[in-house]
Amino acid sequence: MNAITTTEATEPVTTTDIPWDRLRGTVAGRLHLPGDPDFAAVSTPWVVNVPQRPAAVLEVADTGDVVAAVRFAEEHGVAVTAQPRGHAARTTLDDTLLLRTRALDSIDVDIQRGTARVGAGVKWGELMARLDGTGLVALCGSNPDPSVVGLTLGGGVSWFTRKYGFTANSVVSFEVVGPCGDLVTVTRASDPDLFWALRGGGGDFGIVVSIELALMLAPSVHGGKLMWAVEHAATVLKAFRDLALTAPDELTVWGHVYHFPPLPDLPEPIRGRSFVGVAFTHLGSAAEAEALIKPLRDAAPVQLDLVGPVPPSAMGEVAQEPTEPMPSLEFGTLLTGVDDAAIDRIVAVVGDRERCPLIVTQLRGLGGGFARTSPAAGAVAAVQEPFQLFAVGVPAVPELEAPIRAAFGALAGAVDGLATGHAMPNFTPDGSPNSVCYPPETLERLRRIKLERDPRGTIRSNKPVLGE
Repeated sequence: MNAITTTEATEPVTTTDIPWDRLRGTVAGRLHLPGDPDFAAVSTPWVVNVPQRPAAVLEVADTGDVVAAVRFAEEHGVAVTAQPRGHAARTTLDDTLLLRTRALDSIDVDIQRGTARVGAGVKWGELMARLDGTGLVALCGSNPDPSVVGLTLGGGVSWFTRKYGFTANSVVSFEVVGPCGDLVTVTRASDPDLFWALRGGGGDFGIVVSIELALMLAPSVHGGKLMWAVEHAATVLKAFRDLALTAPDELTVWGHVYHFPPLPDLPEPIRGRSFVGVAFTHLGSAAEAEALIKPLRDAAPVQLDLVGPVPPSAMGEVAQEPTEPMPSLEFGTLLTGVDDAAIDRIVAVVGDRERCPLIVTQLRGLGGGFARTSPAAGAVAAVQEPFQLFAVGVPAVPELEAPIRAAFGALAGAVDGLATGHAMPNFTPDGSPNSVCYPPETLERLRRIKLERDPRGTIRSNKPVLGE
């Protein structure tokens, strides 16, 4: 078998030579170019400290604009990409025609079939709000702000992955504008290779304008967050670890150490304070959930109890992650385990707010559907590791970047020997190689599909599969 090159298929064009006015005359949406008064605003991603430098930004009005944009890009040799919000911002999108797809906001829920079809601009919170009272859920992420399509293309980690698997594997069909500007419906039957690649392989194969997902049964969800004084961090995280290793697939638990900044828009009980917390969801009754989490309540005196029924529209409130654009730096790795000594080392790094610049350090319990494999699955790789370590720092001023990165290094040292160096695609920062999130055989197949379908490199995702 011939080796596959890891360089882009074509050399970048000089984008200043592109006749952008021709595109402006063929689309209903608004085209922004460098030098325009609002270019900085429309080109800045949600993660505002990633310096994206696209050649142009098109706020599409409809699917026809996407078709026109891709055909224009293919004709003039410029790469085109889509980014509704920019939660997974990357410098790999430099010199592209960047499509803002927020206007593709249709939501069609079919309760009888148990499916939902959404446009590329729909946020998770918007879809989940439509499912209240149905007894159904989509395999949503923890934050209501990212787009359904964006999260799903990267595999999708849900509160319900332990029970139902990755979000990507719940896809029924995609509507995709291919590298030549053709609009096609992609299913397992119509195009098995492309259907496989889009389910977890990222957006490097076409511009997805809508997606149809299978919905899952969830007549009752109980969950929320318990929080303790940070002095109890080691005790609580050990109780969390024990529960995560024995929990049924219906229960998902994540442990955290929080250092909340003294910002006026934060609720008074948490403003400027530090906590250890456990967030969880349980597919089942409140009584069942409370019996399962009793070891957590018994671990130490609970200071904040935010547990109760969780309708689909409130799923984004469980983790209470930020939804407004912000600067951030991330660290993450999968772990083969987390013993008492490792927890003590982690707490030694992150437990003291005077020494730790990280806003949140998180241990996610995985297992269940994360580890299950199926011949019908997409490119998203099964995860055998039982835990994920993830941390976020907010470099509100440039001087904070160095201490945040030093804290990441200390965290890496705390889990040395337990960290595999692997990560899930949606948890890799700018600059991470593809080999971190895909096994060699998966990456090989993704690259072959890319070269076969898009040899000129017209479509470019935030994580291009050709190249590290």
